[in-house]
Amino acid sequence: MEIYRDASQSIDARAKGLISKMTLDEKMAQLGGIWSYEVLEAGRFSPKKAESLLKNGIGQICRPGVSTGFPPKDMAELINGIQKFLAENTRLGIPALVHEECLNGFMAKNATIFPQIIGMASTWEPELVDKMTRVIRAQMMAVGVRQGLSPVLDVVRDPRWGRVEENYGEDPYLVATMGMTYVKGLQSEDIKHGVVATLKHFVGYGKPEGGLNWAPADIPPRMLREVYLYPFEKAIKEGGALSVMNAYHEIDGIPCGASTELLTDILRNEWGFEGVVISDYYAVDNLQSYHRVAPDKANAARLALTAGIDSELPSHDCYAQPLKEQIEKGLVSKKLIDRAVFRILRLKFMVGLFENPYVKAEDAAKVFDLPEHRKLALETARKSIVLLKNEDNILPLSKNIKTIAIIGPNADVQRNLLGDYTYPAHIEITIMAAEAIGAQSPAPDERADHVTVPVVTILEGIKVKLGKDTRILYAAGCEYNSASKDGFPEAVKAARAADVAIVAVGGKSGLTPDCTCGEMRDSAELRLPGVQDDLVRAIYETGTPVVFILVDGRPLALGWVIEKIPAIIEAWLPGEEGGNAVADVIFGDYNPGGKLPISFPAKVGQIPVYYGHKPSGSRSQFWGDYVDASTSPAFEFGYGLSYTTFNFSNLQVEPKQVPLNGKTSIKVDIENTGNRAGEEVAQLYIKDVIASITRPVKELKGFKRVALEPGETRTVEFELPAEALGFYGKDMEFAVEPGVFKVMVGRSSKDILLEDEFEVVA
Repeated sequence: MEIYRDASQSIDARAKGLISKMTLDEKMAQLGGIWSYEVLEAGRFSPKKAESLLKNGIGQICRPGVSTGFPPKDMAELINGIQKFLAENTRLGIPALVHEECLNGFMAKNATIFPQIIGMASTWEPELVDKMTRVIRAQMMAVGVRQGLSPVLDVVRDPRWGRVEENYGEDPYLVATMGMTYVKGLQSEDIKHGVVATLKHFVGYGKPEGGLNWAPADIPPRMLREVYLYPFEKAIKEGGALSVMNAYHEIDGIPCGASTELLTDILRNEWGFEGVVISDYYAVDNLQSYHRVAPDKANAARLALTAGIDSELPSHDCYAQPLKEQIEKGLVSKKLIDRAVFRILRLKFMVGLFENPYVKAEDAAKVFDLPEHRKLALETARKSIVLLKNEDNILPLSKNIKTIAIIGPNADVQRNLLGDYTYPAHIEITIMAAEAIGAQSPAPDERADHVTVPVVTILEGIKVKLGKDTRILYAAGCEYNSASKDGFPEAVKAARAADVAIVAVGGKSGLTPDCTCGEMRDSAELRLPGVQDDLVRAIYETGTPVVFILVDGRPLALGWVIEKIPAIIEAWLPGEEGGNAVADVIFGDYNPGGKLPISFPAKVGQIPVYYGHKPSGSRSQFWGDYVDASTSPAFEFGYGLSYTTFNFSNLQVEPKQVPLNGKTSIKVDIENTGNRAGEEVAQLYIKDVIASITRPVKELKGFKRVALEPGETRTVEFELPAEALGFYGKDMEFAVEPGVFKVMVGRSSKDILLEDEFEVVA
């Protein structure tokens, strides 16, 4: 038996043995991929097309969920067909690694759609991320997809950026904690029974100039290390992530896809990463077409491969003939090719593809959007909702209300409850791309408003709550991004006739030009799209109490709404059970406990506005505020209200002196002092009182969401190792400095309730 086919041999031995038998063309075939639809003919797998595209094997099969539009069984049969062809009709029989997006759900027809990630971050409950990824993993594995292009670990410091919604917020500790959980849940304890997680976008993608996608990121080296690299480092060293994707942008003149410092020196030499680095789609070509650091595709390939990108996606381009010419001319060493191929093959052996390349296609659909999955989607949506304002306790509403008006462009629309990296959003851009090049759409039966799993709208969720004695009036008022006010009179009439008006506003998330948030959809003003602000004002001026529901992917500068509207709910993009979750909160069947993972600016001119600024930040010397505005955010990081009240007491810090390699324990009691069960998030912040370089005014170092019955008290304990207090000093070496550290515990980054301190000693 060939060594590479012998499962008893070590993975490294198998990979090396296989490489020794490969021709240059076979090696290069492993460095790229093809789109899934490229081997289709009349909607079925085509051996003829496969012979043309796969004769030397292939590294990756790209995006079978959204590029084909197939339901689970058909997708599984396609993937089985590809793997069978590779096993039986190529010289070495190397299986392909199949990947798809899976940010907040497997991006495929009929897959469960959970809340967008900014909403998952608002739960402040990593256990929910773990539960979500277990569902995603089961659905992906059922069809033979073994790599997921998630999680997104970009620390976001500019809410104008359209991809804010895909991230876990502004704080590196929160991002790292949620991201590590995602990785472990998707990959499982044994990767042979898991899906490879891909960390993206490496690195600093969440701080682009002007909030514009792909724009340069102005990030100093120390901030890069302590803030933007931190979640990736944790996800690799502690989460065990097996894949990393480069970011599109540049840092200080070096595109991330051509950065040896990032992709080799830090990632591999410092952190010990042994997985595969894949390019973001078309990122290798962008080195010559976008960044202009290479004169042609051949030199772009040389730069990327040398820097450390192992696999070019989505298809062979620069890593095809252009790279081969570089090798033949002696401009690229064959050792670089072997290095990348070894990493790719090693991952395929780790996943177990050589032994188990096939799935049971007839069983695939049995794990898609099951009742228990929808139950979890509802739980996560409920816990993602943040109550921003509740003046005079207007919420929760009574179910015995006589007349209620449901108003707004997002009140009765399924599509707008979903994030940009969901199947319904991406099928829109897929269809648009196919039409642009005159090709047949891979999903011709789909339409822009077509959703393939049941999505409960806010109107539908509210109707379920109310009896026949309640009169329900509905009026959209306007389209989500229209200049027309033709629907205003009907909406105003409904509001005037009602005891309360539920106004659901916001945008549409996606990648197409009609979308207002999502990838490539950046915002200069952070305002409600179209005439929605005018609609809300018109409803407010009727004098009817207004409950404002924001359905959007980014924190908006809400202006007058914050001052005048009595009740404000941030629903984000809550997924398939979003309408039920919002209704549960409105009527008190669920007590909201979500907290903001990102600060809400009061005005766009404040950006960047985030809690963990330096002592000289977030103020103007001498008077503090701007001439025309406060420097404070409208709602701070960690903020969120409840229908009950909580008391924090009995803060204990032991020991008070901690050695450099030691740890301290921080305990606090939380009591539900209200008359309703609820959930609070205890947040631990630390401040380095005096340091050799400037340090943030506070840093999140622990959090715990606890559920308490009325009158119940629970002790929350945080274990804080001294290592967590370290930073990169004047010499750019990581170290923990002796000194005094302030302990701050509260319900938000601003609402600190208890303080103490301890000392780190040498």
